[in-house]
Amino acid sequence: MNVQTEFPFKLPRGYIDGEGNVHRDGVMRLSTAFDEVAPMKDPRVQTNPGYLVIILLSRVITRLGDLTYINPKVIEGLFSADLAFLQDFYRRVNDSGNSRVGVTCPHCEGKFEVETSCVGE
Repeated sequence: MNVQTEFPFKLPRGYIDGEGNVHRDGVMRLSTAFDEVAPMKDPRVQTNPGYLVIILLSRVITRLGDLTYINPKVIEGLFSADLAFLQDFYRRVNDSGNSRVGVTCPHCEGKFEVETSCVGE
């Protein structure tokens, strides 16, 4: 059985690095139990529980544009729309194992799934 463990995505706005380059295309891997537990020891999370998402995303995003090393500073530099997108994307891929969402056609009322990894396009 093949299990998909990495999921491509496209940020709605994109991360702008120090040289002004915009990075939108990325890859997120499935999280492990350790990914969710390890940040609890981080002093930034202990003083501000809201920081957990920053640490967690920096652990599971394996690529963002040309960046192959994603650290908390990169996640801190995201626009709020991109952070919200990544939080939702994280929940979706880790809960269901895919990045699809069920929708209903407003015309025929047919139900189907669409891929949401490229929401920013």
